[in-house]
Amino acid sequence: MTTDHQTTALLLFSAFVAVTLGITTWVSRNRQGSAEEFYAGGRLFSPLENGFAIAGDYMSAASFLGISGLIALVGYDGMLYSVGFLVAWLVVLFLVAELVRNCGRFTLADVVAARMRERPVRIAAGTSSVTVSVLYLVAQMVGAGSLVALLLGGTGEAVQAWTVVGVGALMVIYVSLGGMRATTWIQIVKAVLLLGGTITLTVLVLLRFHGDVNRLLHTAAERSGHGDAFLAPGLAYGGDWTARFDFISLGLALVLGTAGLPHILSRFYTVPTARAARRSVVWAIGLIGGFYLMTIVLGFGAAALIGPDAVRASHASGNTAVPLLALDLGGGAGTTGGTVLFAVVAAVAFATILAVVAGITLASSASVAHDLYASLRRPGGKPRSEVAVARVAAVGIGVVAIALGLLARDLNVAFLVGLAFAVAASANLPVLLYSLFWRGFTTRGAVWSVYGGLIPAVVLVLLSPVVSGSPDSLFPEADFQLFPLQNPGLVSIPLGFLAGWLGTVTSPEVPDEARHAETEVRSLTGAGAA
Repeated sequence: MTTDHQTTALLLFSAFVAVTLGITTWVSRNRQGSAEEFYAGGRLFSPLENGFAIAGDYMSAASFLGISGLIALVGYDGMLYSVGFLVAWLVVLFLVAELVRNCGRFTLADVVAARMRERPVRIAAGTSSVTVSVLYLVAQMVGAGSLVALLLGGTGEAVQAWTVVGVGALMVIYVSLGGMRATTWIQIVKAVLLLGGTITLTVLVLLRFHGDVNRLLHTAAERSGHGDAFLAPGLAYGGDWTARFDFISLGLALVLGTAGLPHILSRFYTVPTARAARRSVVWAIGLIGGFYLMTIVLGFGAAALIGPDAVRASHASGNTAVPLLALDLGGGAGTTGGTVLFAVVAAVAFATILAVVAGITLASSASVAHDLYASLRRPGGKPRSEVAVARVAAVGIGVVAIALGLLARDLNVAFLVGLAFAVAASANLPVLLYSLFWRGFTTRGAVWSVYGGLIPAVVLVLLSPVVSGSPDSLFPEADFQLFPLQNPGLVSIPLGFLAGWLGTVTSPEVPDEARHAETEVRSLTGAGAA
């Protein structure tokens, strides 16, 4: 990239960082420091505000950079991510949003522990939440490294490493100082910027083809080198039965995983009532739906105007397709329009990464402080403030995410998020649904459900082609691949449900009918909700 690209993009990105740090500083001076304020923003946000914040939390670097890049490289099969990410919100709307808001206070473990023995349930749910959050954070770190390498015109490891460290430092500042209120306003600002940038690029792509979507698709197919196969299923997932099962596995993970994501569940606690939580989800579905439809246009636009070969040459997994498309739509390299549009898109992508990272870090640090620390600390020890522990946890989680982000820097960000969704669907969703709807569910069932989904999901990822056994894996020189699928959801999600059932039917514990009835009434009516 030219010096003009670098300077303009860095100025715009610096402006966003300055605005968000200003919001964080202002919020930190006007809050009381209570757990409710830090974790839930005082529950003062309106459905519209929270809907934008949910959309901002969900529309991550995987969505903006990864999905469009995958569509540019593999065509039709890349759209699975757009469809799966969107359809997942129907599960959230009809099964989770209101009930979670009524039953919990801050975290997933609050919902499950309402009718179980708290300590084992909180340890299991907290461990799972942190694992999912770290996997999700890794994807954002990889997106940041890819973007900066393109922006600064260098692919050196040092440039990407310092980028990831910088993003990690900013996310710790956002979370530690501002808590949920600052994070929410950052998400709102970012959602507006991202939607504005995506709408602009989509309109420009359609104008380039005079509004003829058919021409856009056929041009993309011609430049792809695959012909009509680019517009049909099977290019990425139809080669053999293993690829087809991978397709099913990924679809299950995307559709079921959203309802188990800790940073999404925590959003339902920032509004005053369950009705407001439901209305928040309705707003979010509208915003997210429009966004994912536009990512399809951007993906095929990148294939048609840039070409898969050029996209792959810039980044092997396609993470830089959208910035390259912006450069071309603005007039090409060396033009003022291209420079400005590229800079705007790069700055918006950076804003996306920072905002999502802040939301995930807050949710995971809340799980550490509210669930793990509260359950594991010694009874005789001097108790510390949950908020203080959460701030320390944010630093530790940031360090882990930075280290893993450097290790996985060559993988596609949408693919990495798919792994996080698989773990969430395997470990968090079964225990959540059983707790809300199964009268006979027990503590052993809850603990087995979490670990019965979490452990197989993580182990299968470690034994999959993602980690070893192929040129594109994390460790291409090693080969300890035993599991053929790249996404473990097809196996680990049923195991999570099976383990919960098996733990319950073998448990000597008698289910507490009174506590279940109380939880059921509260979940459906909101009576006694925090």
